[in-house]
Amino acid sequence: MVKKIGKQTYKPNNPPVIISTAAVVGPFEGQGPLKEYFDHIYTDLNAGERTFEAAEREMLLNACFTCLNKAGKTPQDVDFFLAGDLLNQTITSSFSALELRIPYFGLYGACSTSAEGLALAAMLVDGGFASLALPGTSSHNASAERQYRYPTEYGFPRKPQVQWTVTGAGAALIAAEGEGPRITHMTIGKVKDLGIKDPLNLGAAMAPAAADTIVRHFADTGHGPEYYDLIVTGDLGKFGHQLTVKMAASNGGFDLSQNYRDCGLMIYDTETQDVHAGGSGCACSAVVTYGYLYKKLMDGTFKRILLVATGALHSPVSCYQGNSIPGIAHAVSIEMI
Repeated sequence: MVKKIGKQTYKPNNPPVIISTAAVVGPFEGQGPLKEYFDHIYTDLNAGERTFEAAEREMLLNACFTCLNKAGKTPQDVDFFLAGDLLNQTITSSFSALELRIPYFGLYGACSTSAEGLALAAMLVDGGFASLALPGTSSHNASAERQYRYPTEYGFPRKPQVQWTVTGAGAALIAAEGEGPRITHMTIGKVKDLGIKDPLNLGAAMAPAAADTIVRHFADTGHGPEYYDLIVTGDLGKFGHQLTVKMAASNGGFDLSQNYRDCGLMIYDTETQDVHAGGSGCACSAVVTYGYLYKKLMDGTFKRILLVATGALHSPVSCYQGNSIPGIAHAVSIEMI
């Protein structure tokens, strides 16, 4: 049985293995500093499809099939496909599941979906409910802008705190045995709300959840920041990253200044690429984790990573009705054992 530690953390008795990953991105992401770590870089936002939404689906399927091919597996070998995205009714994931024909759990954790999928996949495998599980997620700048804000064709002014939705998709294959880093702890976050109502300031809206989950993970496990080679949040960007550092210090007494980075600040060159506060979107933490971080674990650069994927749990309707923007963050400890 999975062992619960403290209030919100779970430690598998037999830590599942990430035996394969894949990360595909759009053309803008392919110009960033992590370009050599991606499996495929599309040359246009449409990815050969008629619409941006169809392009996002193509990217998620590409990531899933690439991940399976690397491990020598087929969809028929997989017990569960766990996926989510940002579009209404998670249509990217559901239509991808239709083509994959794998038993499917549709997830919605907004941009925290990468860690949510990893945590649930680990629980299924360690609990004996699955031999292989395939978590995946995606986002597309143009499809997300059209749904949550304004179509990019409008060319509306962007505020300094606005982030750039990552175009791409990531997938991982989780198994009971095999070669690769293992999932050793999962800290399931609680919904937190700072009272922010500005949908263009999502980094600050999600920071309280990130800090709360990080502090809870350390309290439950007895570890501190120094235990990890790297702590990464999903997509807080410049302002959310700074706020998380302050809140972790004030709420838990933990100094994150030495080994904490944000995927939204890693995927782009913020000096040469005009992304304002950094990257965001479900694909942000997914492609950084399944591309760059996974390869750095495999080559021995890193031994222990704490992924804390963050999500803003709002919708256009909730914003129109004047609601604030709650946040969620889930933490997954990935280690080479």
